[in-house]
Amino acid sequence: MDGLLDLYLEHPFWAWAALGAALLAIEILTGSGWLLWASAAAGLVGLAALAGLSLPAALLLYAALTIVSTLAARRYLPRSVIGAGQDINDNIGRLVGHRGEAVAAFENRSGRVFIDGKEWPAELDEGERLKAGARVEVVGVSGTCLRVREA
Repeated sequence: MDGLLDLYLEHPFWAWAALGAALLAIEILTGSGWLLWASAAAGLVGLAALAGLSLPAALLLYAALTIVSTLAARRYLPRSVIGAGQDINDNIGRLVGHRGEAVAAFENRSGRVFIDGKEWPAELDEGERLKAGARVEVVGVSGTCLRVREA
């Protein structure tokens, strides 16, 4: 343990830079959005360590910067930047808003629809019945079942 402390005392900037790089690599692998701020805080503390910041002060600064930057990002960044929105790989979710037609009559709110060249299981969002050939619009997705309404 004394070897790590000695290494830190000799090269504090590189210790914080390594921590920041490791956290950034984990963030890139997970895409959580949480470790980005801790990584940035480590980089800033590394710069402050160049000015001769002591280890206890550096740890306190790192904790404060991580907490403040994470809370500020969650509060002030728009949701679209944080990651809300459709997943481009979600083939079923992208069908919301698309129109098609009922393959057969719907009974008890369930049936099948033909949308974008494929047949899908579907459930009526409103009403109990729908005639075969009726135009429908996708209003939601529940697993692999589309929620539709008459268009």
